[in-house]
Amino acid sequence: MSEEKRVKLVIFGIVQGVFYRTSAIKEAKMLTIVGWIKNRSDSSVECIAEGTRSNLEKFISWCKNGPPHAKVERIDVEWLEPTNEFTNFEIKYY
Repeated sequence: MSEEKRVKLVIFGIVQGVFYRTSAIKEAKMLTIVGWIKNRSDSSVECIAEGTRSNLEKFISWCKNGPPHAKVERIDVEWLEPTNEFTNFEIKYY
């Protein structure tokens, strides 16, 4: 049985205005990952995601490149204990 994990990601680079969040939702849903993603005022993108460690690692790998017009410079990754509070993956607007 795969253990559920939680990860906090902060993605830096050209990641706003390039469909990064929308593309991340599609990727997360394919990997059965739940959580949220949002733009930050410093032009980065923040994400909280929960799923199996294996699927989260695949998601992180995708995030390192993002959609075609994104230019990811760096990702900060913090592994956390899951809270199981999410039922889907969505864009957070606040």
